[in-house]
Amino acid sequence: MFQIPDNVSKFDNVFDVLKERGFIEQTTDDEGIRELLGREKVKFYIGFDATADCLHVGHFMQVIIMMYMQKYGHTPVVLIGGGTTMLGDPSGRTDARPMMTPEQIDENGRAFKKLFDQFLEFDEDWKHIQGEGVLGKGGQNKEPAPGKAICVNNADWLRNVNYLEFMRDVGKHFSVNDMLRAECFKQRMEKGLSFLEFNYMLLQSYDFYCLARDINCKIQFGGNDQWSNILGGRDLARRLLGKDDYYGMTFALLTKSDGTKMGKSQKGALWLRADRCSPYDFYQYWRNVDDADVNKCLRMLTFLPMEEVERLSSLKDAEINHAKEVLAFEVTKLVHGEEEATKAQEAARAAFGAGGAGMADVPTKVLDASVIGEGIGLVSLIKQAGLVPSNGEGFRTIEQGGLLMNGEKVTDPKQTITADMFGEDGILFKKGKKTFLKVKLQ
Repeated sequence: MFQIPDNVSKFDNVFDVLKERGFIEQTTDDEGIRELLGREKVKFYIGFDATADCLHVGHFMQVIIMMYMQKYGHTPVVLIGGGTTMLGDPSGRTDARPMMTPEQIDENGRAFKKLFDQFLEFDEDWKHIQGEGVLGKGGQNKEPAPGKAICVNNADWLRNVNYLEFMRDVGKHFSVNDMLRAECFKQRMEKGLSFLEFNYMLLQSYDFYCLARDINCKIQFGGNDQWSNILGGRDLARRLLGKDDYYGMTFALLTKSDGTKMGKSQKGALWLRADRCSPYDFYQYWRNVDDADVNKCLRMLTFLPMEEVERLSSLKDAEINHAKEVLAFEVTKLVHGEEEATKAQEAARAAFGAGGAGMADVPTKVLDASVIGEGIGLVSLIKQAGLVPSNGEGFRTIEQGGLLMNGEKVTDPKQTITADMFGEDGILFKKGKKTFLKVKLQ
């Protein structure tokens, strides 16, 4: 398991560390949270709806924050949304999420937990004890072991909830007028917001109340798009429990300098599992970030000391490529381990150097030999291999001089490729400056 180095920051209070790295976007009380985190070791939670069977880089920001909190002695409470996923969070969405079966959601939740185990050390003996009814107090079988995380699933208290009791005891504390002013709902009003999704804020708020009531969880963290939901949970816990020491904090989303979300490649989301996104593709994504994004990525996605972050991100012109190599290696090492990061780096260097050791780690597409037959057009081949999305794009790439085949620029878009041209090692294509693909036959 990855250990954050002690020299990651000069600060002793994790609030100052997160502030220094540029994570914190909004808080319900800056000084109150800073004082709390400096005074005692607290339980805090972040929720993850199980909408897929793998975490992606958007989740990774939250994972890193939990790692920092654990490093400084606090207890991460990983909440898997087995209950809330059945409704779907409208935050940040222009349309409703597709409905999933409980079996799909549960399987996704188990896959999430396996990934969390890579980054956090859990107390596997700890268990949450659910109370009776909507407001009945639950508890825990023991205090979590010091320095270890715990995992809960809100399916335990949401899937069997009595709706009438829930609306009577929880729904009465929410103003529809206030909810409609929330950003997560406002952006959906023109296209339509279902009553199903409208209930989501109540469920997430109830999560905070349950964790505050049962295990003395004091803070909810989340992405900046969760601000309205976090405020709802903080306020509900305060009202029902009669205490003021509950807080919320949101973090900046991982965006590029132009404001668009980071973590989307040509092949889709940047997943954190090798079978969904190869270590090589993962490495290449970070190796090719824009110069303007290097500082943010080094601050937020690596545990390099800030002095080193500033030194690397101040490099200019061709030298900034060294900073990008460091970034790519550090992030890939954190997600896939040092061995895979080294292989990815060697493969990338070999590919950019037109061949050599390490090319086995370049992404490979294996096609059935029957596809080639007695010969296939080059554009049809690269389309079938997934290098271009359409024949038109293939022709344009070649006409603009953007395709290399085994290190040689392709000039004839109507070239025919035959089976004997693949040899034992296949054909290595390079599209543009950044995209490599080896095509082999079976």
